[in-house]
Amino acid sequence: MTREEKKVILASSLGTIFEWYDFYLYGTLAVIIGKQFFSAFEPATQAIFALLAFAAGFLVRPFGALVFGRLGDLVGRKYTFLITIVIMGVSTFLVGLLPSYNSIGWIAPVVLIALRMAQGLALGGEYGGAAVYVAEHAPVGRRGFYTAWIQTTATLGLLLSLAVIVSLRLWMGEEAFASTYPLFFGLTGGWRIPFLGSIVLLLVSIYIRMQMHESPAFLKMKDEGTASKAPLSEAFGQWKNGKLVLIALFGLVVGQAVVWYTGQFYALFFLQNILKIDLLTANVLIAWSLIIGTGGFLFFGALSDKIGRKPVILAGCAIAALTYFPLFGMLTSIANPKYERALETVKIEVHSDPATCGNLFDPVGIRKFTAPCDIARRTLSQQALKYTKIDEPAGSPLKVTVNGTEVPFEAAAFSKTIAEAAVAAGYPAAADAEKVKITSFFGVFGNTQALKIIGILTILVLFVTAVYGPIAAALVEFFPTRIRYTAMSLPYHIGNGWFGGLLPATSFAIVASTGDIYAGLWYPIIFAAITVVIGVLLVPETKDRDITTYEHA
Repeated sequence: MTREEKKVILASSLGTIFEWYDFYLYGTLAVIIGKQFFSAFEPATQAIFALLAFAAGFLVRPFGALVFGRLGDLVGRKYTFLITIVIMGVSTFLVGLLPSYNSIGWIAPVVLIALRMAQGLALGGEYGGAAVYVAEHAPVGRRGFYTAWIQTTATLGLLLSLAVIVSLRLWMGEEAFASTYPLFFGLTGGWRIPFLGSIVLLLVSIYIRMQMHESPAFLKMKDEGTASKAPLSEAFGQWKNGKLVLIALFGLVVGQAVVWYTGQFYALFFLQNILKIDLLTANVLIAWSLIIGTGGFLFFGALSDKIGRKPVILAGCAIAALTYFPLFGMLTSIANPKYERALETVKIEVHSDPATCGNLFDPVGIRKFTAPCDIARRTLSQQALKYTKIDEPAGSPLKVTVNGTEVPFEAAAFSKTIAEAAVAAGYPAAADAEKVKITSFFGVFGNTQALKIIGILTILVLFVTAVYGPIAAALVEFFPTRIRYTAMSLPYHIGNGWFGGLLPATSFAIVASTGDIYAGLWYPIIFAAITVVIGVLLVPETKDRDITTYEHA
C-alpha cells in the first residue's frame, strides 16, 4: 500500500469514526442529555424527548444521502465529503457547548434537535462519499480489502466512545459526570467532555482531506463528459437503475444491517436489559469482543477480493440466522446461571381477555400503556421475567400468577410486587453471586466466566465483520460511476438507519408481546434470511467489474 493510498484510507475512515463515536455517545448519554435539555418536563418525559432527538438524526439520514449523494455525483467526491465531515464534526462539538434548558430555556432543546438533524444529514452523505472515494482509488483486485478499512473504523469509533465514557465515569464519579463537574463559561458536567473532544478528530480530518486529490474515476468521467446532469432522477426515476437500488437494499444491505446491530447493539442490550448485567461489566465484555474481532473486517474484505462479495456477505447472514438462538442461549447460561434455571422452573402466567391486550411496540418510549394486561406484560418484560399469556373468556379480569399463586395487580405497585414474587420463586436477586461481574477493564483475565462470554460475543462480532467488511466494495461496484454516490447511499442508510436502527425497539416489543426472552431474535433472523434468498436469486457478483467503465447490469 503506497503512502498516498494510506492517506486516502485514513482521510475517508475518520468520518466513519465520527459517525459511530457520536452515535454511541448520544445513545448512551440519552438520560443525562434529557435532564439537561428537557428539564421542564417530568423525568420519564425527559428521557422520551432525548430519545426523540436521537431518532431525528436517524430519520433524516436517507435525506442526507439524497442531498449529498447528488452533490457528490455533480461536483465531486472529495469536496462533498469534506463538507459532510465539517457539518458532522461542528455539530457534535456544539452539543458539548450548548447551554442547558435551565440557562437559556426552550432554545436549548430546539438547537439540540437542529444539531442532531444536521448530524443525520451529514452522516447520510459521509459514508457513501468515503466508500466511493476509497474504492475509486483502490487498485484492481484490492477494493474489498481497501474499503474494509472504513468498516473497521466504525468499530474503532464505538471502542473510542466506550473508552472515553467508562474512563470519565470511573475517574470523576457519576454525579460529576452527569452534572457537577466544572468546565468553562458556566458549563458543568463531565458528559460534555466526549463531545468537546471530538474537535480533535474534526481538525485532523479536515487537514488530511484538504490534501487529497479528486477520485480518478470521477475525473475520467468529467473529462469524457459523461457525468450525470440529474443524478436523483437518473438513479431513482429510471427502472434500470431503480431496480438495482431495491436489489442492493434487500439482497445485501438489510441482512447486513440486522446482523450488524444484533452482534453489537442488541448483544449489549441483551446483556444489560435481559440478563441484568451491570453497565461496566457489559460494556467491558463488548469492548473486548470488538478488540479481538475487529481484524475480521480486513480478513473478510480481502477474502471477498478472492471469492466474491456475494458469497461472503450471504454466508455471514445465513450462518448468523442459523446460530443466533444457540449462541444467545449460551450467553444466558454462562452470564447468569440462576436466571437460566429460573426460566425453566418458574412458571409465570398472564390470564386475560385477549381483546384487552394490545401490541407493545414503542420504539422511542412515547406510548402510555393504561390497559392492565399491557402494563403487566410490559413490566414483566422490563424485568426480563418469562411469562405465558393465557386467553380467558371475554370480560375476564386480569390475573397474574407465579407458580400457580396469584400476584395482586395494582398498576402503581405491580413492578415491586412481581419482582418480590419472582425472586421468592427462584429468579436471581440484583446482586446474585452467580452473575458475571468485573470491576475493571483488565478484570476479565483470570475470570473464566467473563472469558467464555467474550468468546461468544467475539463470534457474534465475526458475523458482523463477514457481512460488513465487503459491503462498501459491493455497493460501489453495484452502480454506474455517473450515479454511484447517489444510488449507493440511499439503500445503505435505509437499511442501516431504519431496518437496523429499529432492531432493538422491535426486538424488545416482540419479547414483551410473547413473554419469551429469545423471541426478539426472530427480527434479525427473518430479515437475514430474506437477504439470503433475494441475494442468491438476484444479486450479481461484482468483484471483477471495472468501476470506471461499468454502466448497467
